[in-house]
Amino acid sequence: MKKIVVVTGPTASGKTALAIELALRFGGEVVSADSMQIYRGMDIGTAKPDAEEMRGVAHHMLDVAEPGESYSAARYAQEASDCVEDIASRGRLPIICGGTGLYINALIAGHGFAASGEETGSRERLERLWDERGAEHMMQMLRDCDPDSAARLHINDKKRILRALEVFADTGDTITSHNLRTQEHAPRYDALMLALAPLEREMLYERIDRRVDMMLERGLEAEVRSLYTSGKLQGTAAQAIGYRQFIDYFEGRASLEDTAALIKQKSRNYAKRQLTWLRADERVSWIETPDFSDNEEIFRKSTKYIREFGLK
Repeated sequence: MKKIVVVTGPTASGKTALAIELALRFGGEVVSADSMQIYRGMDIGTAKPDAEEMRGVAHHMLDVAEPGESYSAARYAQEASDCVEDIASRGRLPIICGGTGLYINALIAGHGFAASGEETGSRERLERLWDERGAEHMMQMLRDCDPDSAARLHINDKKRILRALEVFADTGDTITSHNLRTQEHAPRYDALMLALAPLEREMLYERIDRRVDMMLERGLEAEVRSLYTSGKLQGTAAQAIGYRQFIDYFEGRASLEDTAALIKQKSRNYAKRQLTWLRADERVSWIETPDFSDNEEIFRKSTKYIREFGLK
């Protein structure tokens, strides 16, 4: 298996800066694993690196889709693996950087992900049926085809109920069986997963708040307004933190101050979920530090892990 390095962690933990530093040291190129940086025109709110931040390091999987366009983990795994193969074929080190765990797992696995219902058309059909018949009808459908999923899902968990029904409709298999079968296969890549995290969570939350303030200073409101007024803020992109919170502001139901506070809150909540996800992953090599500004120590620990992984 080809070796890849993954730099992940919660939002605002310094993933991008570390990935670029490692790429410069080990002759690598960066492949983004951020489910919102794939969208064109969503730059400030997704903390997409600009040319100055990239420091000459090639970046891939940025700006590959239009906001509102259907995009799935399956599509990401295919397009990102094409980038990884190209990077490796040129003797360079693929460095995956991002905090979207679903995308990272899909890329490492390299196979077995059921296509999104948005791609097959089943999502729209099932959502229409949900609106027409209601949650209880959809839950009964799930009980009939996938009783295990129905037993563990709450009737109000629309997203997961629809996903389980999608997988069955598109593959003829339950989502539980599909996931188990995927796990039985060897991964496509031999991945070293490095995760950045603070020793004190409050430090991370302070960084998140400061970053939101900086985004607003850089023109986040204007960026989101442009997408909103042009009708491009749709689908998955419209759910992005830092974007959907502006809708109430644009429609006169919230102040800019309240909107900023809500973005900070949602970002902190998201960081907490990311940490929970990563703590449960035994593959992760942690880089925990009491001081996010201690770049030398972060780089030293990362380099140690990479050399132990067999890369020089």
